[in-house]
Amino acid sequence: MENLMQTPVTLTLIIANVLVSYMALTNRDIFEKNVFWIGPIRQKKQWYRFVTSAFLHVNGIHLFINMFVLYEFGRILESILGTAGFLALYFAALLAGNAWEYVSKKNNPNYRAVGASGATSGVILAFCLFFPFSTLLLFFVIPMWAIVLAILFIVGSYFLSQKPNTMIAHGAHLGGALAGLAMALILRPDAWGMFMMQVAEKFG
Repeated sequence: MENLMQTPVTLTLIIANVLVSYMALTNRDIFEKNVFWIGPIRQKKQWYRFVTSAFLHVNGIHLFINMFVLYEFGRILESILGTAGFLALYFAALLAGNAWEYVSKKNNPNYRAVGASGATSGVILAFCLFFPFSTLLLFFVIPMWAIVLAILFIVGSYFLSQKPNTMIAHGAHLGGALAGLAMALILRPDAWGMFMMQVAEKFG
């Protein structure tokens, strides 16, 4: 908790996700009015769903996974980028993820999705830029370098997003991941040089 108090954006985002998700899970009307839903977005111009849907989750497990990722990586990134920088990265990834899904699914008015996965994907990829050779656990079990996980994540998300029928917003993962990476480079232009230096030291 002490670490979280030093990273107020991460703490605030976790609290907001938990509270909003709880309200939506216990009140179906709140869920329906805020879910990312192509029909109402296109027909009624309910663009606010791009943001509100990212604070909703399907169930407790879905919420826990996203908040665990935010807790583990958000604190580190916020300490590197600062509160304003991390907030900008998080929402850029969030919006880019849903924008990718909108473009991909805009002809399917019944398409619906929720979750912070687009934003947390951006957080993970930004972390991989700064710490490419940190050991991460794929599926919480398989150890691998962060850079390897990042490549697998982007490639896998792209191919899975091409599937016509999927309940998981793989396109949002891809859009969020790429936006998070881009924002990290914008906020910290020296990050690419640091990344290449770590690669050179590892393989040079």
